[in-house]
Amino acid sequence: MTITGAVSRASLAEARERFEAVVPSADLARLGGDLFAVLHLFDNEHGLRRAVSDPARDGADKAQLVQILLEGKVSPAALGLVADVVRLRWSKPSELADALETLAVTAEAARAEADGRIDDLEDELFRFSRVIEGEAELRGALAGPGLPDERKLGLVEALLDGKVTASTLTLVTELVLRPRGRSLEGGLAEYGRLVAQRRQRLVALVRTPVELPEAQRTRLAAVLAAAYGHEVHLNIEIDPTVIGGLSIQLGDEIIDGTIAGRLDDVRRRLGTG
Repeated sequence: MTITGAVSRASLAEARERFEAVVPSADLARLGGDLFAVLHLFDNEHGLRRAVSDPARDGADKAQLVQILLEGKVSPAALGLVADVVRLRWSKPSELADALETLAVTAEAARAEADGRIDDLEDELFRFSRVIEGEAELRGALAGPGLPDERKLGLVEALLDGKVTASTLTLVTELVLRPRGRSLEGGLAEYGRLVAQRRQRLVALVRTPVELPEAQRTRLAAVLAAAYGHEVHLNIEIDPTVIGGLSIQLGDEIIDGTIAGRLDDVRRRLGTG
C-alpha cells in the first residue's frame, strides 16, 4: 500500500484533508466499512477502477458515475469522500485503490479514537501480529488457500469477537479475507503504522529479554520522543535471544544496545561473523 507517484501523493494528502473535514459529522461506525466496500468493488471491477482514475476524463463525470453506482448503498459521508477521491488525479489506477484503503483504515482509527480506544487498537494489532508469527498452523489457516472465506471468518470471530475493539476485528477480518497481495503480518504492520499516524506518533519495536517496568517504559518513550521530535509508542517484544540491554527499531533504523548486538559487531569487524 505504498503510493509512489508524485501526483498520487499530492492527491492522497488532499484526500486526507477532505477526510478530516468529514469525520466530525460522519457515522464512524459505518464509515470504514463503507470505504472498504467501495475498495472491494474497485478491486474486483478493473474496468470501473480504470474509468474512475482516468486522468483524461473530467472529474465531475467520474464523481457522477460513483454517485449513480453508490447512492443509497453507502453512507452519505462515504459517498462524498469517494466522489472527492475520484475527482483527484492519480498516477495509476492501483494508487486510487490504495488511497481508498488508507482512508478506510484511518476511518477505523478515528472510530477507535472517538471511543477513547485508539491505544487498544494499536496494541491489539501488534499483539495479534505476534500471535500469528508464533503460530505457524494458525497463520497457515488464516492466510493460506486451504480454508474457504466463511471458515476463515468464523475462525477470526472465534479468536477475537468480544475480546478486542470493533475496529481491530474489522481490520483483521479485512486482511484475512482480502490481503491485496500482502502477507498477513505485513498487512498488520501497515495498518498499525496508519493507526499510529492518526496519533501523529512513531512506533518503536523494543526487544528485551525481560519485561520492562512501567517507569522504565515511560522514561524510554520520553527519551525517544525527545530524540525524534514526535511522541513514540512502544511495542514491547520479550525476546530471550536478546542478551542484555535493548534492541530498538523505528522504521528502518535500529538502535542496538544489546550484548548480542555488540558481539555481532565485533565479529563483523574481525571478519569472523
